[in-house]
Amino acid sequence: MAQFNSLFQQSINKPEEFWAEAASGIDWIKKWDKVLDSTRPPFYRWFAGATMNTCYNAVDRHVEAGRGEQIAIIYDSPVTDTVRKISYKELQDDVARFAGGLKSQGVSKGDTVIIYMPMIPEAAVAMLACARIGAVHSVVFGGFAASELAIRIDHARPKILVSASGAVEGKKTIAYKPLVDKALEQCEHQVESCIIFQRDVVKADMQEGRDHDWLELVKTCEPAECVEVAATDPLYILYTSGTTGMPKGVMRDNGGHAVALYWSMKNIYDIDAGDVFWSASDVGWVVGHSYIIYGPLLKGATTIIYEGKPIGTPDAGAFWRVISEHKVKTLFTAPTAFRAIKKMDPEGKLIGQYDMSSFEALYLAGERLDPDTYHWAADLLHVPIIDHWWQTETGWAIVANCRGIEDMEVKAGSPSLPVPGYDVRVVSNDGDELPAGEEGNIVIRLPLPPGTLATLWRNEDRFLSSYMTTFPGYYETSDGGFIDKDGYVFVMGRMDDVINIAGHRLSTGAMEEVLATHPDVAECAVIGTHDQLKGQLPLGLFVLKDGVNRDSEEIKAELVKMVREEIGAIACLRETSGVNRLPKTRSGKILRGTMRAIANGKEYNMPSTIDDPTSLDEITDALQDMGYPKK
Repeated sequence: MAQFNSLFQQSINKPEEFWAEAASGIDWIKKWDKVLDSTRPPFYRWFAGATMNTCYNAVDRHVEAGRGEQIAIIYDSPVTDTVRKISYKELQDDVARFAGGLKSQGVSKGDTVIIYMPMIPEAAVAMLACARIGAVHSVVFGGFAASELAIRIDHARPKILVSASGAVEGKKTIAYKPLVDKALEQCEHQVESCIIFQRDVVKADMQEGRDHDWLELVKTCEPAECVEVAATDPLYILYTSGTTGMPKGVMRDNGGHAVALYWSMKNIYDIDAGDVFWSASDVGWVVGHSYIIYGPLLKGATTIIYEGKPIGTPDAGAFWRVISEHKVKTLFTAPTAFRAIKKMDPEGKLIGQYDMSSFEALYLAGERLDPDTYHWAADLLHVPIIDHWWQTETGWAIVANCRGIEDMEVKAGSPSLPVPGYDVRVVSNDGDELPAGEEGNIVIRLPLPPGTLATLWRNEDRFLSSYMTTFPGYYETSDGGFIDKDGYVFVMGRMDDVINIAGHRLSTGAMEEVLATHPDVAECAVIGTHDQLKGQLPLGLFVLKDGVNRDSEEIKAELVKMVREEIGAIACLRETSGVNRLPKTRSGKILRGTMRAIANGKEYNMPSTIDDPTSLDEITDALQDMGYPKK
């Protein structure tokens, strides 16, 4: 691996030289004064003094280079029986026109815009249109409940909100507009207007004076040109779950983001201009931002926006159909998708119906890839199965098999080696670096490479306390694991109370806050338990108030319904149980980590600060009665 090792060492020892060379893939209006501005650590900024436009780099420059007729986006929607192909020139026209629509509503450089959209091309158009005029977009996953949308509106303080009339989830139609209206009623911050894309599958009732029909609006607007922005200006805010229930607004800037994603498309995913790349995720998540929209388009590839599921739309051959029909070179999805396919079609018989000759590699991320799923996929597909690890905060892979540089040996259970730019270490709780094979806290030596979070939106103090304080000089990933003697990183799981459900990070603390509002519940805890299909699922444990004599099954159903309404179905809280008491420390802290270990069949030490050791015996008995640990 001489070529990879040489590049990696350059990226660590001469980062400014390395990233200046990588930046040649991006068109700049003005070159930088400094590649890396390190005057205010840990608030490092890349390409200080440079100016550019992300939308220009993702769309217009490909048209100007004579590739306007190439397909930019393939919209494939089995739930509406629609396939639509959009060229780079058509995308440029749509984005410029909608950017003009945003301007007509008073949106200008530096304003924020909330985007609450299903998986349709207009979601990409809205994001790119914001980038075009220098507005800062914040995409909220369309499956979130009104209360979660309201929290993000109040924090981002958008000038306007962009949404659609609804979405199709499997066989169900979900109206978005009532959720938007309810969220806006709950907000302290008031948006000036809403732009709604009316879909044939569901119509939205419009509020006169506030709501504007997307198609009607753009008919009357002049197309907007790309605005010059600083490389260090914010491109977007993406909220990720925090341990306190209040989401953290990860801020990504323009210049470093464009450089890192452009570099990653070839070097990690081996994608060139014109290749078909499919990331089977959602625009509401970081994968959708990086590898449905920005990464592929910056590279000049063809990206797929898929409005469907790995199974049930119509069957477990859905992915093979898309790969075959659109000549997909590389697929990126979560291990959960493959566990679902495996459950429905364990022998992989459906793949025999499709021509998979275009397919070269499968990339998996979002949760730990268990060896069983790895081997099943490898035996079925006969292509490289690449596990890689990254976070919402980093925006692109920390550890991966960089196939575009050099093929590496694969070790089941490991996402391989740190990617150039990431100096990954494993340290003890005291911050001492641990020897090979010893498990501890995974950290990254500062500065982080371009494309990672620059700060948290409107909360520098939380940026410092969440990521930079525990281990000075390092970024705290909050994941645990070890590095083996060959330098391969093994990520074993979260160190906090954020759990990973089918590749989506959700806070158990936020779920606890909902359960605690039930009038019959005295106290509660939500812990993450292992699930063979989704990676993790939440389990709610609650203690009833004295004197409550209601049917426990009725209370359980109410709690599940409350979480669904407050956080959304994505939370997947389906199992709760009443217990006599929760184990605590003498200071009153609930021992969630210990309960999590019991539920998952892990060894644990009796905490020295426990108030009453018999409380753990009671919890163990209660969990065993519920069937934990799951076989």
